Amino acid sequence: MNPPEREPGRKHLPHLAPLEFPNQTILQFVTVCVQERRPLLTRPEIVQLLLDCWRKAGHWLVGRYVVMPDHLHLFCAPVQFPATPLKRWAQFWRNESTRRWPAPDEKPVWQPDFFDRQLRSGESYHQKWLYVWNNPVRAGLVHRAADWPFQGELNVLPWHEPAERSQGVAELRPPRI
Repeated sequence: MNPPEREPGRKHLPHLAPLEFPNQTILQFVTVCVQERRPLLTRPEIVQLLLDCWRKAGHWLVGRYVVMPDHLHLFCAPVQFPATPLKRWAQFWRNESTRRWPAPDEKPVWQPDFFDRQLRSGESYHQKWLYVWNNPVRAGLVHRAADWPFQGELNVLPWHEPAERSQGVAELRPPRI
């Protein structure tokens, strides 16, 4: 008896173009993992390399970020419209960081794909940030999220609700770290 045939699974994550709504911030939540989930990222020189690559990549501004040993989370927003595809931007900075990686024996560095989700509300931004910010606590790396040294904010990315939803609220930002 032959085993049942499986539905072919998705081989790559979809990276949809950001949806634009009048007067609403376009903000993406991105997670990128290290190949084989090796703990390569939590070294000061690596975090500095990532910051340099994000600055050089342009097209998308990196806001808040948390770098964990084997993955990173960041929030980003397009610099111009129409937005450069997020996949192309991520490919650029991952290639650049790999090219400049200080330990050649640790290459390849990144998994081929990454996760991204467009945030739809200021509440979602707030919830995602609290989740990301507390990642080092949940992983047992620190007792307080504020003590994790591999986090920060490269650019301030405030949330703006569309006019019909804001009801007089100009912007909403997650709590400061």
